[in-house]
Amino acid sequence: MGAGQRAVATLALRLKTRPRRSAASDTYSRIYAVVRRIPRGKVATYGQVAALADMPGHARQVGYALHVLSATTTVPWHRVVNASGEVSRRLLRDWEELQRRLLEEEGLRFDARGRIELRRERWRPQSLGSRLSVPREPPRGRRVRPPVRA
Repeated sequence: MGAGQRAVATLALRLKTRPRRSAASDTYSRIYAVVRRIPRGKVATYGQVAALADMPGHARQVGYALHVLSATTTVPWHRVVNASGEVSRRLLRDWEELQRRLLEEEGLRFDARGRIELRRERWRPQSLGSRLSVPREPPRGRRVRPPVRA
């Protein structure tokens, strides 16, 4: 267990929280597949993860998916920041501090306003396309219409 994982486990015990079970939905699986691909020392925004998971405009859904991860997860949740390059606020400030520390351990620097320079540190994947571990399926209960051709 690495230093970051130990810190997460210690924080979870200190806060007396129970580890949460990961959601098994296709949507969350796609989000986690994208987040797992973010390399060490780089970050992605919630909106960027949503777009790469084929859910453009659903940045909040990414936040919800990361929120339900257990304290002992191997998904590098800390590499996802908001569109300003900041660690997003949480109810428990300890999690914000932990995320910042994990990112700093990976060599990322924060400016005086608490932001990461996204121009330099944003992850720029070549193309995820079919390399995601979970295939995209149409939502249940909805008919998928073929594109209209004129």
